[in-house]
Amino acid sequence: MTSADSSSGPLAGVRVIDMATVVMGPYAAQILGDLGADVIKIESPKDTVRHGTLHRTPGMTPLNLNVNRNKRSVRLDLKDDAERAEALELIGTADVLITNMRIGALRRLGMDYGSLAAANPRLVYAHAQGFRPDSDRAGLAAYDETVQAASGLLDLAQRSGDIGQPVVLPSIFADKVAALTIAYSALAALVHQRATGQGQLVEVPMADTLLAFNLVEHLQGRLFEPPEGPTGFALSMNKGHRARPTKDGLAMIIPYSPQNFRDLFCAAGRPDLAEDPRLAGEFVDGRRDGEALAELIESVTPALTTAEWIEVCAKHSIPVGPVLKLDEAADDPYVRDGHLLDVAEHPSEGSYRVVGVPMSFSATPATVRRHAPLPGQHTEEVLAELRRGE
Repeated sequence: MTSADSSSGPLAGVRVIDMATVVMGPYAAQILGDLGADVIKIESPKDTVRHGTLHRTPGMTPLNLNVNRNKRSVRLDLKDDAERAEALELIGTADVLITNMRIGALRRLGMDYGSLAAANPRLVYAHAQGFRPDSDRAGLAAYDETVQAASGLLDLAQRSGDIGQPVVLPSIFADKVAALTIAYSALAALVHQRATGQGQLVEVPMADTLLAFNLVEHLQGRLFEPPEGPTGFALSMNKGHRARPTKDGLAMIIPYSPQNFRDLFCAAGRPDLAEDPRLAGEFVDGRRDGEALAELIESVTPALTTAEWIEVCAKHSIPVGPVLKLDEAADDPYVRDGHLLDVAEHPSEGSYRVVGVPMSFSATPATVRRHAPLPGQHTEEVLAELRRGE
């Protein structure tokens, strides 16, 4: 944990106002904070990210500790005229505003893009919500699960698993993909702002973002008009695309080329399987043979331990990865050596694990400078700076 008063990151000197709730907007703002921006969070007393059964201090949940680090918290009631005026003045000092409030509410508060841009034309206004504001779904409440459904992700899960009622991906996937999109879109708009002095409105609808994300590989035959085949990327849809049992656990061992398969079978002591005619060509037909070959792989992988398979796969350039159990992640050498879950001391929460910054910069290192704040912890500090014109 570095000093909260200094930023060496590439966004040092950039001010971001986080006027968002839950995960999508706050995670995007947290990323910009990790990159060195001064992030000021205008707190909502109803932000569900502060509600949960796991906490040492009320409001300081694990999710909150993750997505609200590198921020200062200001408690302002936007329905109160005087406090809303202070919020507007604070936004007037910002380079970037991130919000996921509904457009109707923003207009009633005088915080829509048109109103704020008139006072601060340099403002990059990043607005995120579930569906496009000009669509018939604009007013629908959007949650990660509903966006996974609306983006085709559940359809892919149903087809690849051949199950009647697919479950959602066990991650807040849509929120986090949208958060990454907000972050890089805001950065692109900042480049334009620095070059021209002008801000702009950036809209990031979750459903559109995740649909575009899914279709990179899964559009497949429907890319052509008329269609040349169905949607669905064969390798990803392969029902045999799963972790393999080893002598002492599980590993994701994924041979791709015919030579990968031959080397794997020989290493397992089954050179006879390397003579399979499906491995004689230049490529493996995953759509046709993937599931059958998966059964062959899983018949031989118990011959070696996970560590032995990693050694074999490294030698023969076979893609491999041990199955990390999240409960054991802090003790994993890769995680430990990368400082991805170091222990830090929070002023109110005591010892806790800090998720590391995953990227590195040789000249402008990104850092975790501030622990996630208590609600409204920096209200007086930030408003005093505002009065001084800082």
